[in-house]
Amino acid sequence: MIAALALVAAVLVQVMLVNRLPLPMGAPDVVLLTVIGLALTRGPLAGAVMGFCGGLVADLIPPTAHVVGQYAFVYALIGFLAGRGIGGMVPTVIVCVLAAPPLAAAVGGLIGDPRVTLEAMAEVMPVTAAYTLLLAPVVVWLTTRGDRRYAS
Repeated sequence: MIAALALVAAVLVQVMLVNRLPLPMGAPDVVLLTVIGLALTRGPLAGAVMGFCGGLVADLIPPTAHVVGQYAFVYALIGFLAGRGIGGMVPTVIVCVLAAPPLAAAVGGLIGDPRVTLEAMAEVMPVTAAYTLLLAPVVVWLTTRGDRRYAS
């Protein structure tokens, strides 16, 4: 139950607050960080399921400018990877945050998303990853702490 509330809250914060911030060339991905935090405490299978669910909600909530299921697929893979762990919490978060944008771009390119260009990837992906990494300590800590405390 707490995982579902955390994912819905993350999507709402992303859409209503973070995406509206006047940051140049991108915004941090709060939903991704929440999925990573939940996967770190619950393991790879639960991480993949929560990643899929969080991505599906992110896919369906307006404004949608991509194919439904794109983020669900990417977040499910990242949730599984985070749940497996890569030698500790910090390396896992860093690898997952750095892997998500190119993975999303690859999926977008495979399904023919016209927004995926080499120029857009070179400009937006590093900035988005940097913003997300800056926000990661707070969101991942809150998510893991809340999940450990309130999970049934």
